[in-house]
Amino acid sequence: MPENHKQILQNANAAILQGDYEGFLVFCTEDTEWTFVGDRTLKGKQAVRDWMAAEYQEPPKFEVHHLIAENDFVAALGEITLKDEAGKATRHDYCDVWRFRDGKMAGLQAFVI
Repeated sequence: MPENHKQILQNANAAILQGDYEGFLVFCTEDTEWTFVGDRTLKGKQAVRDWMAAEYQEPPKFEVHHLIAENDFVAALGEITLKDEAGKATRHDYCDVWRFRDGKMAGLQAFVI
């Protein structure tokens, strides 16, 4: 099962890279809950959709260096580059810990530096 979760996350990430945010959201549960540690928590798919519309002025660029899976969790470690409203690109290190339920992403704890 953990290998399936890794593949699901890779498929979801591929949608993000193409700017297909709705395609990404197909992989999330309706009640998905995302916690950006030290910042905010998004509850539900619509909250994530709204956040993506505001934060991803264009698709982020990211590299996943490691995917570690166990039971219903997948941790992704890597780098992500986001552009702000002025178009300035900023690179961040990140660790996302995804929780899966019934083959979909049900929760996220995101640590971004």
